[in-house]
Amino acid sequence: MTDTGTSVLITVTGPDRPGVSSVLFAALTRHGVDLVDVEQVVVRGRLTLGVVVVAHHDPEDLQEIVEQAMASISMQVHTSLEVRDDPAARRRSTHVVVVLGRPITARAFGAVAQALADVGANIDAIRRVADYPVTGLELLVSPEPGGGSENHPPGTLRARLVEVARNAGVDVAVERAGLSRRSKRLIVFDVDSTLVQGEVIEMLAARAGAEAEVRAVTEEAMRGELDFTESLRRRVAVLAGLPEGVLDEVAAELELTPGARTTIRTLKRLGFRCGVVSGGFTRVISGLVDELGLDFCAANELEVVDGRLTGRVVGEVVDRPGKAVALRRFADESGVPLEQCVAVGDGANDIDMLSTAGLGVAFNAKPALREVADTALSHPYLDVVLFVLGITRDEVERADAAEGVLRRVPIA
Repeated sequence: MTDTGTSVLITVTGPDRPGVSSVLFAALTRHGVDLVDVEQVVVRGRLTLGVVVVAHHDPEDLQEIVEQAMASISMQVHTSLEVRDDPAARRRSTHVVVVLGRPITARAFGAVAQALADVGANIDAIRRVADYPVTGLELLVSPEPGGGSENHPPGTLRARLVEVARNAGVDVAVERAGLSRRSKRLIVFDVDSTLVQGEVIEMLAARAGAEAEVRAVTEEAMRGELDFTESLRRRVAVLAGLPEGVLDEVAAELELTPGARTTIRTLKRLGFRCGVVSGGFTRVISGLVDELGLDFCAANELEVVDGRLTGRVVGEVVDRPGKAVALRRFADESGVPLEQCVAVGDGANDIDMLSTAGLGVAFNAKPALREVADTALSHPYLDVVLFVLGITRDEVERADAAEGVLRRVPIA
């Protein structure tokens, strides 16, 4: 023992119950130790509690005192002497990796862990962020000291994990750890096939007997094979002559994507500014904007003359570049830097918008968007976006329960 004392690592394991920590620290108090570090995790009712202390008296006497105290409450304990704190080896997590699946198999998680090891990244901590509607695990990772992932080109970690996720049947989101992840304050959603199910233009075209024709053009545009403005002109042209009332009929038929209400409700609780940027039509989605209490909306305006659609759009077209312009405008009006903005979409016309935001999320997206997005989600539940942002299912459900709106819809 030196003048500065002996460092001791104490690890307690056993069934989780009230009072374990108080018994342990009562024993440590009797020995007059200094507390250096504490970490605790509970997995399915099993507790692992690690404590690092500095003992200024006989450390073997400390071991005996702690073992007797823990035995009195049927807990196991292990002590290690002369535990050294090496500043060079301390883990400073640089990235957050969120793994999402239904389910996450051992094979899939093993593949993710191996991919992290292959690029020299160490897993520092793991926690579950969701058990519904998917299983979500959040990993804090860092470069291996002295020659790990810092030696790989930028983007290597994400590129490797995207490949693994595709083969393993899970979604993997990679973000920088730190304040930037927790500072998001504004989010915009595409509408068609993102906030709502289906494509509004196809629902309108069905009234004109041209649904198949319009669907084919929509798919070309969403894959990035056709200029969006040109595709919009061609699709809207088939609506010429339809009565104005079809806009309200289609608006009444809109179905939100599962998890959409939960997502918006939760983000607004956290003070997010929430809105939609759509290549669709203001008249159709305005009711949805009011219903969800969204803060802003950008969409196209259909021309109506004498109560009938003319087959033309009036005003500035919200196309691929127009979506990015709208995001910048909303961010500026809200006083939110772009790096604190999130954009969620599914098609090629969302590329500029997702690239402009600090975090771009491709939701059940076409390949053209998946390739440029910061993260890609393939599960049909919009609330999965919350888990990517570091919000846990437990946090969501506690808040919902407090407001009396908690419910879980059975998933087939």
